[in-house]
Amino acid sequence: MKKQFNRMRQLANQTVGRAEKTEVLSDDLLQVEKRLELVKQVSHSAHKKLTACLQGQQGVDVDKKSVRSPSKKLPLTTLAQCLVEGAVVLGDETLLGKMLKLCGETQDKLAQELILFELTTEKDVIEPLSDLAEVEIPNIQKQRKHLAKLVLDMDSARTRFYQSSKSSGMSSTLQPTGAKADHLREEMEEAANRMEICRDQLSADMYSFVAKEIDYASYFQTLIEAQAEYHRKSLELLQSVLPLIKAHQESWVEKPCYGKPLEEHLALSERDIAFPIEACVTMLLECGMQEE
Repeated sequence: MKKQFNRMRQLANQTVGRAEKTEVLSDDLLQVEKRLELVKQVSHSAHKKLTACLQGQQGVDVDKKSVRSPSKKLPLTTLAQCLVEGAVVLGDETLLGKMLKLCGETQDKLAQELILFELTTEKDVIEPLSDLAEVEIPNIQKQRKHLAKLVLDMDSARTRFYQSSKSSGMSSTLQPTGAKADHLREEMEEAANRMEICRDQLSADMYSFVAKEIDYASYFQTLIEAQAEYHRKSLELLQSVLPLIKAHQESWVEKPCYGKPLEEHLALSERDIAFPIEACVTMLLECGMQEE
């Protein structure tokens, strides 16, 4: 309680200019301190928006999303299930049934690729960004606040020591003596030692943060690489299934003849004369030619 009171009094004196404020960080580290907050804000925002893009978690609170325990099916999975069920209803013996089954299986495979992509994105991008914004930077900022308290303790101890010197009537070049003076000097030295230890650790953590910026930047390179791999595999899957779809279409026995242009009708039916025309002409030859 006494230490807290001394801190508040020292802070008040520094605020109104009655006491000097000791700055223990270099200008470079003060710039790093400002950058910490900016990186924290950007990382938190990127983490939130990326998590919102996870299709496996649509409709779920952003802070609770995780593709490792999806609470809802992917839209592609739902579509695949719908198509496969439709194929069962129509039957595999129909062309439409075959198409539904093949497309349903394809959509399911695409969904699996999407799940793998989202798992990779969460593990290699989203989670590291969360750790950066919620753990690494806050730990450094917490240590910075602790250092500020230790600096106040040191300044307060120094102030009390010098005030004791003035009250004893000694000049500023002489050190006060006695039990009280020794206690104040010891308190001042201990406060300075604690401050220096904390400052050194904080400085090391700040410089480490600056050195790891290339690692933080690599998260977004990983995101682009994962997206490229996902789209490449999806394209390969679609390209592999297209020939099967076309083969089913071309090999289907029941070709559409009616409602088509005459040339297409003749080509599909492999006839020289359209069947309706042939039927009409045959009927005329058999019956109509005998009528007056």
